[in-house]
Amino acid sequence: MEFNENLPIYIQIMNLIKGKMTSGEISGGDKLPSVRELSKELKVNPNTIQRTYQELEREDLVFTQRGMGTFVTEDTEIIKELKKSMATDVVNGFLMEMKKLGFNSNEIMDIISEWIEKEERE
Repeated sequence: MEFNENLPIYIQIMNLIKGKMTSGEISGGDKLPSVRELSKELKVNPNTIQRTYQELEREDLVFTQRGMGTFVTEDTEIIKELKKSMATDVVNGFLMEMKKLGFNSNEIMDIISEWIEKEERE
């Protein structure tokens, strides 16, 4: 994984895990890699992974069972809310960038409509 210098590494790892949760790559109840395993895989300090897991637990996205490991929440509503929140962030970022490029709302809608039509044809 390539890390962005402008964002703390633990947040980038959180976003990676959240993305896997919302895409279904990891499901509710799945066990996450141990702190040691993930730190070795991503080549980061184990304390960084520990912080990542603590923050995910604070957001109720994972839970830790002593001696067993860290697991993804089985609460589908929490995952749905996460997915919706992440989608909102993506859309807001996209719209802000399009406005910076000088597009108005109607032009943005036209571009999106064209893209959707093209996708449906393929």
